[in-house]
Amino acid sequence: MRPQPAAQTAPAPALRGDSGAVPALPSPPPQPPPPRSERLLALSSQSFDVLVIGGGVTGCGIARDAALRGLRVALVEREDFASGTSSRSSRLIHGGIRYLEHGHLGLVFESSIERYRLLRLAPHLVRPLAFVWPVYKGARIARWKLSAGLMLYDALALFRNVKASQGLNARQISELLPGLRSDGLTGGARYYDAATDDARLTLANAIGASEAGAVVLNHASVRALLLEDGRARGATVVDSLTGQELTVRARVLVNATGPWSDEIRKLDANGSTSTVRGSKGVHISVPRERLPTDCAITLLSPVDGRVMFILPAGTHTIIGTTETATQAHPSEVRASLADVDYLLASANGFFPQAHLVREDVVSAWAGIRPLVASGYGHGDANSASREHAIHTSPTGVLAISGGKLTTYRVMARDTVDAVEKALGVPHHKATTGSIPLPGGDLSSLDAELAAARAEVGREDTAVHLVHAYGSRWRLVWALTREQPTLAEPLAPGLPYIRAEAIHGVTHELVHTLSDLLVRRLKVAFETRDLGRAAARIAAADIAPLLGWSPDTVERQLADYSRDVERLFAIEPTSR
Repeated sequence: MRPQPAAQTAPAPALRGDSGAVPALPSPPPQPPPPRSERLLALSSQSFDVLVIGGGVTGCGIARDAALRGLRVALVEREDFASGTSSRSSRLIHGGIRYLEHGHLGLVFESSIERYRLLRLAPHLVRPLAFVWPVYKGARIARWKLSAGLMLYDALALFRNVKASQGLNARQISELLPGLRSDGLTGGARYYDAATDDARLTLANAIGASEAGAVVLNHASVRALLLEDGRARGATVVDSLTGQELTVRARVLVNATGPWSDEIRKLDANGSTSTVRGSKGVHISVPRERLPTDCAITLLSPVDGRVMFILPAGTHTIIGTTETATQAHPSEVRASLADVDYLLASANGFFPQAHLVREDVVSAWAGIRPLVASGYGHGDANSASREHAIHTSPTGVLAISGGKLTTYRVMARDTVDAVEKALGVPHHKATTGSIPLPGGDLSSLDAELAAARAEVGREDTAVHLVHAYGSRWRLVWALTREQPTLAEPLAPGLPYIRAEAIHGVTHELVHTLSDLLVRRLKVAFETRDLGRAAARIAAADIAPLLGWSPDTVERQLADYSRDVERLFAIEPTSR
């Protein structure tokens, strides 16, 4: 075994003393991941302790945890890291206040503790966010009930949230939320959770796993499991980019494919029983000027009383989410017109002067939450438990299901504990609760932001670079000194720059335009053409790095156009 590596609305307490000092670059600078050819060779020629199937936040978290414990780790993902549910969430790290209503106190406690940790381990990616909850006369959750719930919410967080919740009267609510419907408004409250970039949080775990010694590979699908004497001892993996087929051998396999879990289960012996039920969540994005807000807003939809959010997101505002059981395939799930109309009607019900219509929607997306089937009980998807569960198949494949973005680290920890038990090796305590994620080794986020503003000169780009890359933002900006044109924007009005395309290929495992513009950056979510114009700019920059010929560039652009249509097209009917 390898030795283990050494270890905005209100500021989060610092992980260590806030001296205000800003390091020039991480020392030593982080090494880029090995070339894809080397990783393919390693997968086919080495034997691993554990093979993790699935590169969502849970799978990447498992790979990082296991590698930090000294295990030999491989991870394969058939599309890209976070290409499924992990890039289609509400982008929140939260205790889950709405789960109190259903009595899931244990989950709220666990989520609150994880929020506290992630605010410190990844202060660039997980940032405090104030929420305002207005209460109206006759609402299902009355003002007194909300106050009692928030008192419990603070207590379950051991009173270690960014700030304590605070009751507000109607006047204070109206001042905080201009344009909010005032008829029947009785007051409300302000409380705190955290916002994140879900895809980049996943990527940080993938990169962290690689830096800890794991072999991670995106665009590599599992076609079959290798069964020997009734036990799973590896998998047949196909490199989607070259068509190369290889056998990856491992003593333990982990199925961390979320809503795709049953597909891997079908490859396993006697693996026909489903343990996952899908719940579809839809979000829409509108221009910030159409529904401006500096804080997040928690609402009870006037349509059906469901808890939903309106969230600030840079130049846009996100409205979400729905929650309905679905039979749609995870690769094909999309928002429907009914979903969009529901979210627009809910927002207009509280902001009647906004007059939001379908044409205001910049993008709409859907993800499937892989809930534990037994967690549904006799209720609906909205009341189903978000607890996670680990199942072991007759061939020894460990499958992790359920959970939520906020608790991914706990899910990973519990899974690696099970892996150690299956391997029969001594238990090692997880270190992911104390070692910052890549880029999270910041002595002061505010000082880092000030340094970026001074060096970059453009406010939105400076803030974006620090929030996306943390202490590693200078690695990206350094490219613009070598080639000044790389400081140019990828899309007008957005903070993303061309240097990020280069850095994505060299340091962030980018192999396709969708990897870059849908997941490393949020260009596809924030442009009406879904990033098609930016794709042509980015393709010209990264083609030499990836060996793309002019014909290949055109094929890649066509592939990108089909991909974003698959992800963001709005269905005429629900599925």
